[in-house]
Amino acid sequence: MNIAQMIDHSLLKPEVTEEEIKKLCEESRKYGFVSVCVNPVWVSLCLDLLKGSSVQGESLPFRPEPSGRRQDKSVKICTVSGFPLGTNKSEIKAKEAEIAIKDGADEIDMVANIGALRAGDFKLVEEDIKAVRNAIGNEKILKVIIETAVLTKQEKVKSTEIIIACGADFVKTSTGFGYSGATVEDVKLLKKVVGDKIRIKASGGIRDYNTALELIEAGASRIGTSSGVKIVEQSRRFA
Repeated sequence: MNIAQMIDHSLLKPEVTEEEIKKLCEESRKYGFVSVCVNPVWVSLCLDLLKGSSVQGESLPFRPEPSGRRQDKSVKICTVSGFPLGTNKSEIKAKEAEIAIKDGADEIDMVANIGALRAGDFKLVEEDIKAVRNAIGNEKILKVIIETAVLTKQEKVKSTEIIIACGADFVKTSTGFGYSGATVEDVKLLKKVVGDKIRIKASGGIRDYNTALELIEAGASRIGTSSGVKIVEQSRRFA
């Protein structure tokens, strides 16, 4: 297993500088991460910095590869919508995602409306996700963050069922902002719900190889972390 091909190399803190984004892209080229995950303001810069990069890209195993998806196997560009709170209006999330795609993003990690979910307003949750899905089209990957740390087991199951129904590609455990992150127990629960329909991205608090491996074994197929270099270097010692 080449764990680098499962890592979204992430840098989402508000204090990030251009030089740090350049370093992120350089590391992604060197280690072959599947994507960089950055705030929307950095998408255009990453597009320039990652031109000509070459890694073993992944394709969706559970549906045909859309013809519009980038086929050059370069490091992908992932960005966020409604991040980190998920409390923007659906129109704002959709427009933010639409602009990011025009700037060169390949993947969108949106934050679901967690308050609506907890209140049982499932129609609003569904409309929120569909707004972003429609804005970016089916050719781009959509991941939906549900912030598992604040949800009950029933809410985690229900939100994941909605995400599947709305045509997203991933359910994502956490933003990594303000709450505890991914757990093995949560990933196992989500895997029971998704089966082979969609995939799971584990994120938040993943800082070493052993933690990443446990989450992958539990069912995650993508890892969101700012410790990608450390994880890959540790994995090589276990190879």
